[in-house]
Amino acid sequence: MTHDRLALLYGLGAVGLWSTVATAFKLALETLSPLELIWLAALTSWLLQGAVLGYRGEWRQALTARGWRTALWAGVLNPVAYYLVLFGAYDRLPGQEAMALNYTWALTMAFLAVPILGHRLTGRDLVAGLIAYAGVWVIATRGAVLDLRFEDGLGVALALLSTLLWAGYWLFSARDSRPVLVGQWQNFSVALPLLTLFMLLGPGFSWPGWGAVGAGIYVGLFEMGLAFMLWQLAVNTTRRTARISNLIFLSPPVSLLLLHFIVGEALLPSTLVGLVLILAGLGLQQQGRQTS
Repeated sequence: MTHDRLALLYGLGAVGLWSTVATAFKLALETLSPLELIWLAALTSWLLQGAVLGYRGEWRQALTARGWRTALWAGVLNPVAYYLVLFGAYDRLPGQEAMALNYTWALTMAFLAVPILGHRLTGRDLVAGLIAYAGVWVIATRGAVLDLRFEDGLGVALALLSTLLWAGYWLFSARDSRPVLVGQWQNFSVALPLLTLFMLLGPGFSWPGWGAVGAGIYVGLFEMGLAFMLWQLAVNTTRRTARISNLIFLSPPVSLLLLHFIVGEALLPSTLVGLVLILAGLGLQQQGRQTS
């Protein structure tokens, strides 16, 4: 099997798993608070990352490598702040809306890269942003685009804030020299004690039932764990990064179908129109990267 074909399989596996997580979030949040879900998912992901590090014989490197100072801020940003805000958005909005709004993180990253990394915006970036954020407006107003009224303004704000946190995390991590998995495990090692403290000061620990625990473990294994690892393998294996990056456009339509058939969400016309605009903006931006 060629490197590019293997990378394609890794990428498809990651996108397939990511396509299920919006449904998993909504099912888990029926019985868990955002804080309870992130604590359980982060614990699961931390154990998985540790097991993989042990299998690869990288435990000593993870424990002794420099980078713990970086983990102090990176772990607070991701997973703590990002997932608390993201799960808060999913807790308030239909899954289809939270998922679509969160997909603007790539455009948010392009705009944040200007002050953080000194990048320059192109005309294509600006047009792509206008198209995508027109989609955000359609979704936020549920099609009543001329009304300055949102069905759930706080939920929309949380979804958009999650894109700022996610994009900011990756931009500030651009100079992070730690091996990816080592860095992730260190970040989660910092995050877990903080999340545990939040749990003790907040809702406390109680048994939510096997269904809720299973949903939390699923999120930790696949959203925070295996999907991330598969995507890294895809990016590191391929010789055609643009081809792998384009796979991400497969995830939203599949997510919508799963939310409809499993969660029972009616597909809102405003979500479909807004998502088309968001994906069109992302596609325009992606095309610019390939030709630049």
